Amino acid sequence: MDDDYLSNLLKTYDYLTRRESADHPAVNCPIEHWIELATQLRYHQGFDLLVDATCIDWHHEMPRFTAIYHLLSSSTIQYLRIAVHIPDDENPRIPSVSGIWAAANWHEREAFDMFGVTFENHPDLRRILMWEKYLWHPLRKEFPLAGHDTELPDEEVSEETETPVIPAPMAGGPFVSDQQAPNMSKNEPRGADQAWSEEEEKRS
Repeated sequence: MDDDYLSNLLKTYDYLTRRESADHPAVNCPIEHWIELATQLRYHQGFDLLVDATCIDWHHEMPRFTAIYHLLSSSTIQYLRIAVHIPDDENPRIPSVSGIWAAANWHEREAFDMFGVTFENHPDLRRILMWEKYLWHPLRKEFPLAGHDTELPDEEVSEETETPVIPAPMAGGPFVSDQQAPNMSKNEPRGADQAWSEEEEKRS
């Protein structure tokens, strides 16, 4: 996207502000204008593809959460990144754009699952990676790198076998990488402690 196009976009939608970006052109959009802007970009500016949608948890900053959308125009091959700050830190909510870009459906579900952000008017807002009764949102900053020890309930398996499903040891994290390793194979990130298993308890 050339600078003239972005400048025209900022003039056309005067509630937008330019966002600092190292790669693609980016703008900030107030949450109250988000659906209006999304509709305009999809049907009048040619951004027919939603490539990605996610969130950022700024932790101690305010507002804490920002929704990020990456759009592509297949006709002009122009990318645009949109950031929408979510004002409510305790109960973060933002309107869903799944009715504008169908691809937003699963992206928004993932952001809901990982960050705990509610996408209002989403047709099927439920977890997509973790199970429904899981208590945490793993990409929030307060979530520990090694995760939480928790049972993995599977009602179908338990019903068939009459056996509770228990978690496997979390040998995959926290991830560390040896920056002094002699080659790429040994530099690959791996669990800090992979010596324990179901037979040998984790060392304290």
